[in-house]
Order: sequence, then C-alpha cells, then structure tokens
Amino acid sequence: MKLSETKRFWISFVLSLPLLIQMLAMPFHWMMPGYNWVAFVTTTLIMLVAALPYWSSAWAAAKHHDANMNTLVAIGTTVAYFYSVFALFTGRSVYFESAAFIAVFVTLGDAMEERVHQNAEGAISKLLQLQAKSAVVKRDGQWVTVPLNDVQVGDEVRVKPGEKVPVDGTVISGKSAVDESMVTGESMPVEKAAGDAVVGSTINQTGTFVFQATKVGSQTMLAQIVEMVKKAQTSRAPIQDFTNVVAHYFVPVVMIIALATFAIWYALLGATFIQSLLFAVSVIVIACPCALGLATPTALMVGTERSAKMGVLIKDGQTLQAVSSLTTVVFDKTGTITTGHPQVTDVVGNDQQRVLMVAASLENLSEHPLAKAVDDRAQQDDLTLSAVDDFAVVEGQGVSGVIDGHQVAVGSERLVDGWQLDDELAQQAVALRKAAKTVVYVGENKRIIGLLAIQDVSRPEAAATMAALHQRGLTTVMITGDNEEVAKQIARQVGIDLVIAGVLPNQKAEQVKLLQQQGAKVAFVGDGINDAPALSTAEVGIAMGGGTDIAIEAGGIVLVKNDLRGVVNALSLAKTTFRRIKLNLFWALIYNLIGIPIAAGLFVGLGLQLTPEIAALAMAFSSVSVVTSSLLLNWVHIDRVNLNQPATAAKNVV
Repeated sequence: MKLSETKRFWISFVLSLPLLIQMLAMPFHWMMPGYNWVAFVTTTLIMLVAALPYWSSAWAAAKHHDANMNTLVAIGTTVAYFYSVFALFTGRSVYFESAAFIAVFVTLGDAMEERVHQNAEGAISKLLQLQAKSAVVKRDGQWVTVPLNDVQVGDEVRVKPGEKVPVDGTVISGKSAVDESMVTGESMPVEKAAGDAVVGSTINQTGTFVFQATKVGSQTMLAQIVEMVKKAQTSRAPIQDFTNVVAHYFVPVVMIIALATFAIWYALLGATFIQSLLFAVSVIVIACPCALGLATPTALMVGTERSAKMGVLIKDGQTLQAVSSLTTVVFDKTGTITTGHPQVTDVVGNDQQRVLMVAASLENLSEHPLAKAVDDRAQQDDLTLSAVDDFAVVEGQGVSGVIDGHQVAVGSERLVDGWQLDDELAQQAVALRKAAKTVVYVGENKRIIGLLAIQDVSRPEAAATMAALHQRGLTTVMITGDNEEVAKQIARQVGIDLVIAGVLPNQKAEQVKLLQQQGAKVAFVGDGINDAPALSTAEVGIAMGGGTDIAIEAGGIVLVKNDLRGVVNALSLAKTTFRRIKLNLFWALIYNLIGIPIAAGLFVGLGLQLTPEIAALAMAFSSVSVVTSSLLLNWVHIDRVNLNQPATAAKNVV
C-alpha cells in the first residue's frame, strides 16, 4: 500500500527521534548506549520510508540522461547514508543523522504540499455534497420520489420549502424565493416564478414550485463548476515552465559546485576527507529546488479555489497569467453592458395611464419583440387592459384596432403619418431619439395622444464596473452591431472609452485582432453564441454566467453571478494569484542563492557553517514558507466594486 506524504513524514519523524535526542544530548557529553547501531537501524528504515521515492524518481530521470529536483535529494541522502554504513563497519565516525534529517525535512515539504491538495479536493467534495440525493418528479400523472440519477431532461420536478432544487431547470408553475448563495455567493434570496431558471443544489425557501428539468448529471451548473475547478487546479501556468528550465540546468551546475567544494577543501585547504565530503553534501542538500516546484501549483490551487467561492471560475493557469499583462477590456453590448431586455423607459402624454393602457392592450396581441417591453410595463403599473376589436398588424410599422369604439394605433411615425401631432410631443420625440431610445407613437381617433420610449438599458452595475477598470489603468471598449448614436449614448452613460459600432456578429473576433495588432492585450467579455470566436481570440475570454453554453465554453473565465462587477473581481483575483506565484518563486530562489555559498563553507571564518542536517532543515523551511505563502492567498484583501461608485468620464468616446 502506498503511503501518503503526511504518513511518510510522521513515520520518518518518529523514527528520527532517537537521533534527535542524541543530537540534543551531545553538548552535555552524553552518548546513547549502542547509538551507532540504533542510528543505522532507524536511518535505514527512514531511507526506505522517506528517501526511496526520491531515489526512484532520480534513477528514472537518470535513465533518460536527465536530472530533476529529486536528484539532489537522492544524491545527498545516498552519500550521507552509504558513507555512514561504510564508516560503521570500519570503526569511523558516522553521519546517519545527516541522511535521516535530510529525508525527514524534505518529506515535511511534500506533506505540506499534500495538505494543500487535500484542502482543494475537500472544497470540491463539499460542493458535490451540496447535491440533493433524490427528486420528486411526475411519472404517469403521479408525484414519485426517485434517486437523483434517475431524473431526466424534460421531467417535471416539484420542490417544497426547505428542499434542495435537484437539477437545473425552468419554473413552469408556482412562486418562491431561492437561496442561490452556494452558486453565486450572493446572500440575498432570489425570487422565482414561471419562466425563471433554477439551479441544482440551491435551496428553496418560501413557496412550492414545479420546474422542468433542462440539465441533469454532468450538465448541471454545479457539476460544471466542479469540473472547471478541477481542471484549473491541475493546469499549468506558462511561468511554471521556468521552474523546469531552472531544474534542468540547475542540477548539473549544483553538482559541479559540490564537486568543486569537495576538491577545494580537500586538495587546497587541507580539510579531512569527511569534512570536505560534508561540505559537498551540504551544498547538494541546500540547493535542492523543491520550493521552486511548489511555487506555482500551490498558489494556483489556492487562488482558483478562492475565486470559485466568489463566483469567479478561472479555468486554467494560462488564463491567470495572461491577466497580468492586460491593457484593454472589450465588452459586447447587448446582454453584457445592457440587460438584453428592452424596457419602457418613458411614458409621455397628458394622460400617461391612458397612453400606456391603449399601447399595452394592442401590444398584448402582438408578437413584435418590443411588445413584451410594453406588456411588462403595464403589469408593473398594474393596469387593466381593454378588449380590442378589428386588431390588425401593419407590417414593419405597428398595430391598430378599435377600443370602446375608438380607433387606436401603436407603432412607428410612418404608421400615424397624417395624424394630428402637437408641437410639444414632436419635440419630445426628437429629444428621446437623441437619447438613443426607440420612440413608439400612440394614437387615438387620428390624434397622437402620447409616446413610449423603449431602450435596452444598461446594467445597474455597469458604470461602477467601468470606473473600477479605469482606476486600474485599463481602457474600456464596446463592440456592437447597433447604430453608432445608440452605442455612443450607452457608452456615455456607463463610461466606456471607445465604441466600435455597426459590427456584424462574425466580425467581433476581427475587431479584437485589430486591437491586438495595435499592441493591446485584450480581455473580451460576452455572453452570446456570436461572442464565442471573440472570446477565444482575446488573450482572456470572460463569459457571463447567464450566457450561452458555447460562450461559457469559449471563455477562460466564467462569471457565475452574471454580474459585471465580477469582471473586476476576476481580474483582481487572477492578478493577485499571479503576483503570489512570482513572490513564491522569489522566496524559493533566494534560499538557494544565499544558502549555497554558506553551505560551501565560504563563511567558516566568520563562524557560519551549515551541516547537512541544518542544510536540509533550511531547504525544508523554504518549501514550508512557499506553501504558507500560497495558503495566505485565502486572506488577501480583494477590492470589491461598490454600486455607488461614481462613474468616471470616458477618456474618449469615439
């Protein structure tokens, strides 16, 4: 049975206790009876438990004419152990404690790394434990309880207060408030009614509702989150290649330094063979770049785990590293900067209630995309609609009919051409168009009685998000297929720097390439199918969590909350994690740069010397410090975007 790193460490540590006791007793001139044989037995066991895996790894690399970070550990423990065995049987001084403590301390570093892995896996396990174990579904007209794995796409599922939503779906009847904090991190319950989406493993709070299952098994949001986190934690950042390059050249260089140290001390400085050998072994041990190998993966695991808790899924290390060099953030407009749902923003007329009632009564029978906006506003104002006779659709212009014997019409200016229009309403129509709003005319008996202004409004958090990005020195760009005037108006509202309007869906990726050719490092934020090419083309693709599956798949970062403020959180988290990787690499290398000259004996004249076991302790401490540095990522402050943060003026809306 293969032992875990933690078990290897504790077994080795317990076996090393007699050696530790003897080392502590040496200043008092006390010698453990039969110490040499006790040291031989315990160290041999430690070599089998702790050192053997390093020997195996080093031998596998050597067979391919290569060396890795375990090579130095293997050489250090081998030299110290086998020389001590030779010395034991020839009556000379033994140095079993050097071999033993090298293995113990190196294993301590590995145990720390394993602990980080276990914490990361524990977070994933906790996510999986959030799943419901069963579901109540309708089968043959009856509500029955079935195991979660038996739920199929299309099933009608009932959820009562206090129960977990088993799978992803769409509400078809009933109302409730659902706690979605485990997915979005948002503590406030979300109201759900017919037509709203629900996410598996969230908790129903107040009412009973029935929903239709749309995603089950590995397709649910929770399953996809778990899979993304797993991939991110096992991925590699390009900077990790640096550690492989260092290890490739570093090991041979260290061996040369160790041999030179032995030769200089033995041949030139008159040290004994054993003293010279111990200096060489100390160089080999202190130089072991184990911490270098831990620097990137531990920070990556902790950083991606924390980001997932904040509703930001960073898919891989390459994306995380690319964030550090970004200069420009490009946004799709519809569904990203804006809500994607047109709304009635203005009702104009002497009798606004009458204007909205007439419009909603007609539009209630229409299938035009803007009709829903009018209908939603009427429901919001709790208006009672009137019956419509002689309803007719005028293609491309609007609708008409008769309400209580009055001829009415709702539509474009062409539909009511020739109808009486007051100068004041005409001026207001011009002002609304300048504000980039679609103007709908409402007429009755050949006279315009009012206007409706409809617009796809910007998200409430958009302005604060742009302000936060500007504070970080990033340029903001909006790409849209809308006309330029509408696009610029939205840009002014939220503080976008540059507008690229009139872009066809298949041209978004080309516009990203043009920005890259101008020297920009681009993050693209989008939500639609047509955004997928641009998400893949940009250095960093950020997909809104409420977008299409294709967009989410193409993005390197996914915002689970479907909130633009997540863009700032995502960039901050990624930058913070990457800075921690670089800090880890610094600490990993500084130990070697400082430790090698000391271990080689350059400062012996100043009373500064490292024995092999102390060198092993210092090397282990470097690994522990790197792992600790990574764990501290859990407590590093991340600036959150405040909705009340004032919008900054765009640098140049062009």
